[in-house]
Amino acid sequence: MEVRYWAAAKSAAGTPSDQLEVDGSLTLAEVVRRAAELHPGTRLPEVLKVCSALIGDRPAGTGDPGGIEVPPGSTVEFLPPFAGG
Repeated sequence: MEVRYWAAAKSAAGTPSDQLEVDGSLTLAEVVRRAAELHPGTRLPEVLKVCSALIGDRPAGTGDPGGIEVPPGSTVEFLPPFAGG
């Protein structure tokens, strides 16, 4: 499973993406937890809490991340809020 970070998430992780080895589906909450564990001592956990997530090309929405299934082979993208202008 590929996890991509954008803007402040990319800065906090220090990388544009990570690969998670999975044997099956994960919940979005598990993806967030595992991504944060890859970058101990950073502010990534706090940044991920405020990010919107895309699973493939679809927004994850505002539901409980513990109830959102992410199939193996998916790409999950974390997009922090940003101001437009």
